[in-house]
Amino acid sequence: MGDEVLTFDFGPANLESLGQHLNDPAKFQRALEEEIEPGKRWERNERDYFIENLLRIRTKYSNQTLFTLNRAQREYSFRCSNQNVVLKARQVGITTYIAARFFVQTITHRGTMSMQVTQDRQSAEDIFRIVRRFWENLPDDARKGSLRTSNRNVRQLVFPELDSEYCLASAEENAGRGRTIQNLHCSEVARWGRKGDEALVSLRAAVVPGGEIVLESTPNGAGGLFYEEWQRAEDTGYTRHFFPWWYEAGYTIEPGANLAPLTEEETELAALHGLTMGQIAWRRKQWASLRGRAVQEFAEDPVACFRASGECVFDLPSVEQAMAGAGEPLEVRDNQKLRIWLPAQAGREYVIGADPAGGGVEGDYSCAEVIDRELGTQCAELHGHWPVSAFARKLAALGEEYNTALLAVERNNHGSGVLAWLETLKYPRVFAQEEKEGWWTSAVSRPRMIENLSAALMEVPGRFRSQRLLSECRTFLRDADGNSRATTGTHDDCVMALGIAWAVRKAEAGRKAER
Repeated sequence: MGDEVLTFDFGPANLESLGQHLNDPAKFQRALEEEIEPGKRWERNERDYFIENLLRIRTKYSNQTLFTLNRAQREYSFRCSNQNVVLKARQVGITTYIAARFFVQTITHRGTMSMQVTQDRQSAEDIFRIVRRFWENLPDDARKGSLRTSNRNVRQLVFPELDSEYCLASAEENAGRGRTIQNLHCSEVARWGRKGDEALVSLRAAVVPGGEIVLESTPNGAGGLFYEEWQRAEDTGYTRHFFPWWYEAGYTIEPGANLAPLTEEETELAALHGLTMGQIAWRRKQWASLRGRAVQEFAEDPVACFRASGECVFDLPSVEQAMAGAGEPLEVRDNQKLRIWLPAQAGREYVIGADPAGGGVEGDYSCAEVIDRELGTQCAELHGHWPVSAFARKLAALGEEYNTALLAVERNNHGSGVLAWLETLKYPRVFAQEEKEGWWTSAVSRPRMIENLSAALMEVPGRFRSQRLLSECRTFLRDADGNSRATTGTHDDCVMALGIAWAVRKAEAGRKAER
């Protein structure tokens, strides 16, 4: 087709009629595109037909052109639901498509508020230029008629004839407070900063039931708000979408006659995804210039792209191997808080490492990890928010179940309270250091404890079964000063509890268990 704009009646009645049929198959189809899934082909709906024939965009290669949906945009259109989380490589067109999608929904439904929220004010203004271009390139009779605006600035379009509005905000603002939102696009959520959690809570609360929500970002480390949203999508009911770099047709260069033979990794990648030599040449150039950051900026799979911004304490290939082999728990109790992979066996000895917290629902979790004393294998995991008294009771019960296990409780901070309750409960086997009950985590013992656990994971990854634990391992970093910590927005309760269990197992090696 040419670059002619489709004739369309922009009268209010016709716009509202279109709004009622946006998901219907388009009456006029161009050639169908490639299969989205085996046996299923993408078919334009009325919304996408409107976008492709009436909206103009600026591309990398031209100043103004009609919108032709690319592979990522078609696939998103095919699979999207009312609640979506999108993990993507750079510049595959998702932000532009969602802007177009919400623009059409705004001008075809009366009383609609559509909002895009970005990481900062400048990014909001950059994206809004896309939306303004949609409006500015509509026919004059539309812009002066039903789609005239009463407010048109760098971040807002208000359509008084429709009582509708399209606006942008930054996560730094309290954008959701006092609003009613029908369409919400949260862009680059991985870069929202410290107040991101609070902003997202406020925005979600403002979305009407049945409204459309999109949380979208390139990855930014294995931790934080977006990482958690991606990991929890199945539990929260969000539809996951992943768009790797080869979804962008422009990511290719002339391979040249001197292109070196493909490596084993490149051969496998090309065979799996049908990549051309030009795409492989482009990939080599990016990987050479960006080095370690390439896997984050130009994602190839939804696991490796969550690259930790720092040196991970734990060997990541070993973590990934353990995650791939970790099965579901044999038994789950206490409202998912107790997970058991290996039940207690008669005659075996067990050690339980415990990392207590204060019990508040917003803070750290209390965690206990059960390991086989001889093999070091993870057997069970207790994880939740409890007051110290309740956590002590659960520890005592878990210890009794595992053949009166040796119970090692970190005595720092809240641990002293847990130990006091265990004394009241008369639990018979509590680990003691230098005649003091409990494990003391100090500036000296902590690094040894973590490195001991890291070595154990590398030695036999299959010892460890908990996906929660292994996720914490992926986000446990070593800083430039040599100290280790959980990256911002993540937890380390399981790592610390298991580290204590393994440190005590090592300290007790060769000693006969006392009952």
